[in-house]
Amino acid sequence: MNIVITGATRGIGAGLAAHYRDAGHTVIGTGRSSGADVTLDVTQPADHTAMAAKLDGLPVDLLVCNAGVYLDKGADLETGYAPDLWAQSFAANVTGVFLTVQSLLANLRAAEAPKVAIISSQMASHTRAPGGSYIYRASKAAVLNLGRNLAADLAGEVAVGIYHPGWVQTDMGGSAADITVDEAVGGLIDRFAALGPETTGCFETWDGRTHPY
Repeated sequence: MNIVITGATRGIGAGLAAHYRDAGHTVIGTGRSSGADVTLDVTQPADHTAMAAKLDGLPVDLLVCNAGVYLDKGADLETGYAPDLWAQSFAANVTGVFLTVQSLLANLRAAEAPKVAIISSQMASHTRAPGGSYIYRASKAAVLNLGRNLAADLAGEVAVGIYHPGWVQTDMGGSAADITVDEAVGGLIDRFAALGPETTGCFETWDGRTHPY
């Protein structure tokens, strides 16, 4: 398979890239640093244009939209959640996903059974509303909605799945998180493999449970 993974220079993205490469697949990992296969800041339209030109003609079997930010972690209601944090977070977590799919749509359509996997969070669900992290929760709810609508528009062409990767021991998740990167990666790879026309639009956890919206 030809696989594109955004945010592939660390954490879950790096773990997914390493696993797929070890399995013999061709992986194009994107990131904001020069160490990525393709330099991509998902908030910058010019970067998407450059990536599309670089990958022109390459069928993409799997696109994993993993890049994201959690800028309001620990913020307090009285003084936190500045407007610029809302703008930056939605630019990365929502608009960035849309621009990635849009810029690689021709590549996806060129593949035999293309798939898009969007990394959201259980914090997107209306059933998980304990308060706090307003920006992150709202952005992950928005990208869940985005993925569901993409699945409807691309039905019969591209399968789209939305996933909660677990609370993972990464820079974002912290050392007290429930599972390791390897555990998250193993589960997500199984979910991506199971994704198809019958399950497009799904919202699932890393370990295979259907998550309520």
